[in-house]
Amino acid sequence: MKFLFDKYRPTFSKGGKLEMFHSVFDGIETFMYVPNSTSKRGVHIHDANDSKRTMSFVILALIPALLFGMYNVGYQHYLAIGQLETSSWTSLFLFGFLGILPKIIVSYGVGLGIEFTIAQIKHEEIQEGFLVSGMLIPMIVPIDTPLWMIAVATAFAVIFAKEVFGGTGYNIFNVALVTRVILFLAYPSKMSGDEVFIRTTDTFGLGAGKLVDTFSGATPLAQLAGAKGQLPETIHDVTGNAISNWDAFWGFIPGSIGEVSTFAILLGAILLIWTGIASWKIMFSGILGAVVMALGFNAIGITTSMQIDPLTHLLYGGFAFGIVFMATDPVTSARTEVGKWIFGFLTGVMCVFIRVLNPGYPEGMMLAILFMNVFAPLIDYFVVEANIKKRNLRSKKLTNV
Repeated sequence: MKFLFDKYRPTFSKGGKLEMFHSVFDGIETFMYVPNSTSKRGVHIHDANDSKRTMSFVILALIPALLFGMYNVGYQHYLAIGQLETSSWTSLFLFGFLGILPKIIVSYGVGLGIEFTIAQIKHEEIQEGFLVSGMLIPMIVPIDTPLWMIAVATAFAVIFAKEVFGGTGYNIFNVALVTRVILFLAYPSKMSGDEVFIRTTDTFGLGAGKLVDTFSGATPLAQLAGAKGQLPETIHDVTGNAISNWDAFWGFIPGSIGEVSTFAILLGAILLIWTGIASWKIMFSGILGAVVMALGFNAIGITTSMQIDPLTHLLYGGFAFGIVFMATDPVTSARTEVGKWIFGFLTGVMCVFIRVLNPGYPEGMMLAILFMNVFAPLIDYFVVEANIKKRNLRSKKLTNV
């Protein structure tokens, strides 16, 4: 393959027949191979691990949650039509794979298409930030979200939440979350409710059948938010059977595609922490903030939502996925070490705060992260100013001595 790149490089270089597509050629080549040139000045560290390699590790970390999400889509569908016990795991996985693959293709096709076009217009290198965003978008939406809606929301998010700020590294909001916000505000009936998180129809002819009489597509958080007077003793699956916390941990619950399995998300978190790509401080402080806020509401306990225990907040909904893969975004989160503790803690606090005080919107992680994206620069500013004051004070003491 290296031979092919060397052979056709002159065609795409300046003066070649396809010079106008140089950015596309360069983007593909540098994705497949590490660039053979390095900066000669203005840098402190030379490292072969460029942004594309970093993004690739994030995608690898997403794979466990994505694969289990595919399996769970099939699991929930066959459970809903009463054919789970007679269906093989390959049938379940294939059903989910065929349901999710078009969303991944649309997400990457629209997002990368826009980035390739803008790179060509500006005569710049193609920015690699959407490699991760393109995978996140289909993982944080319900399985029945129409493809054209994903395409429209992705286009708006890439243009107005990223490119207008200057592209990768300059956006202040997480692009995938902005996509979900656009979908939620523009098409609320396709992003919430009891009919969007379970595919009740066949996929390309696979999985045909009628729903069982006891079917209910409400997610666990929706069931808790809709409870009156006191919390229900048990949370039910789509057929009315009880769901345990272990079911939620492994991921056998209805929800957005990639957010259901805490176990799979933890596998991704381990890889991100081990490679140093994501901050464990944001993850840990986020969990701590959610627990503290939940315990505070438990102590008050006036409403039903205030009685939800901390473990339920951590296992159900998009908290785990958000705190691992989106709150740790190095571009839109805090960058100072102390700031990461503050950013993560307040993200956890805000998530539980929104869930409890706004029962009409039982999932609060999306808004919590976007809200903290706004304050991340301010957090870093105060942390840096505090360090400057501390050093000035130390310098004065040494001078006086």
